[in-house]
Amino acid sequence: MTASIEGPVTLRTPRLLLRPWRTSDYSAFVEIDSDPRICEFYPHHHDRLESAALAERHHARLARDGFGFWAVEVPGEADFIGFIGLQSVPFEAHFTPAMEIGWELAYEMWGRGLATEGARAALAFGHDILELDEIVAMTNIYNARSRRVMEKLGMHYDARDDFDVPVIPQDHPLRRYVLYRHRAEPTRAPGQAARKERSEATS
Repeated sequence: MTASIEGPVTLRTPRLLLRPWRTSDYSAFVEIDSDPRICEFYPHHHDRLESAALAERHHARLARDGFGFWAVEVPGEADFIGFIGLQSVPFEAHFTPAMEIGWELAYEMWGRGLATEGARAALAFGHDILELDEIVAMTNIYNARSRRVMEKLGMHYDARDDFDVPVIPQDHPLRRYVLYRHRAEPTRAPGQAARKERSEATS
């Protein structure tokens, strides 16, 4: 059970704006989501209609819940470069129910630490505003780049958590996933530290 949120939240970092989606983001997301370098480890590659529908779902969820997969903007440089955010894990596994953090950024933005920077803000929001004790991240076992981001975020990996994603066919080579966990700071009372930060982020 998470804390209730009133209205779509916007998060700010030194270089990024994590904001609600605009319909003008959809076409840019379709191009990002169809880049073979980005979807290399996806068990299913979306066609253009599927990508547009996914963007619309992200848009609708933020409007409904106040948080989700935020559209990511680099103010003064790029209006839209992908998404970063949080969602409930959409299948059953040994670690569910759980909230997961995820990201997908344009290839041209890789290697600049932007995914890590934005994900840190999303983690802080999840722990401090949603009052989540734990947030997870997952990816295919071969996806070294995403795993490095998880490690930079201070997430913990235990090989005993490796699992087969139940919604991926049994004979699919990308079915095996790793799980990383991020725990809230034990010395911080739930919701204590980020109340002011959220106020500043949404102003």
